[in-house]
Amino acid sequence: MALERWNVTNDLTLTWLNGGITHMDGGAMFGVVPKPLWSRKYEGNAHNQIELRTDPILIQVDGKNILVESGIGNQKFSDKAKRNFGITEESKVNESLNDLGLSCQDIDHVLMTHMHFDHACGLTVWNGDELTPAFPNATIWVQETEWMELKNPNIRSKNTYFKENWQGIQDQVKTFQKEIEVVNGIKLIHTGGHSAGHCILHITRGKQDIWHLADIMPTHAHQNVLWVLAYDDFPMDSIAKKQEFVLSAIEKESWFMFYHDKNYRALKWDKTGKHIIECITRNRDNE
Repeated sequence: MALERWNVTNDLTLTWLNGGITHMDGGAMFGVVPKPLWSRKYEGNAHNQIELRTDPILIQVDGKNILVESGIGNQKFSDKAKRNFGITEESKVNESLNDLGLSCQDIDHVLMTHMHFDHACGLTVWNGDELTPAFPNATIWVQETEWMELKNPNIRSKNTYFKENWQGIQDQVKTFQKEIEVVNGIKLIHTGGHSAGHCILHITRGKQDIWHLADIMPTHAHQNVLWVLAYDDFPMDSIAKKQEFVLSAIEKESWFMFYHDKNYRALKWDKTGKHIIECITRNRDNE
């Protein structure tokens, strides 16, 4: 299967891998925004669900293979959970890497914006009755508060923080507080909002400026700073961080890339934020 690849600079390539598909409730994904408004920008199905990809982004730079997010993995969901989360396809990250002449053993770093199930279930695999690392040679970067909550979820967060997503990888995890620059020009920045430890990714290489806002802007339809998720633990923090990062990036005509968007892999708006002036779209013909 042909994968969407973006040669950002002479020394930096982004490739979207196939991490699986979920269909989440549209009302929850757009919070208090009325359906007549959000459905103009992002189509829902007959069950009021919207399609959300869970496609990790492979960054190849400076001789390193860096994965952003991990997909929804395999064999992590009961039939009931698959129905509830609208899972129609599990991860094919292995196959995607093989198409590039790589394997899971070739991943050097995994950058986690947060550890909710739809981002983190791909970190471990079942080997019989034992959980083992999906990327055994990688360092996994997780914000410190996020890692602690994953291991000690509260009454609400236990529905999205699975023990299966930390058991088996503890020796690979490195935590940080405010930000971490894993390689030159590739940085995770703590924002909070969606979760207490939620982070975003900023790439600055050459003249390119690229943002991955993760789940404070999971799709292009969430560009409006007030359009935040009902899933957000701290929605006012999400709004504040979108004001801080999204508005300035649009003004600079920076790129935005996405893990969840069913239509766009990456795009650039004009300075008004009203018109898409460049984009990389998802190729549905290959599915």
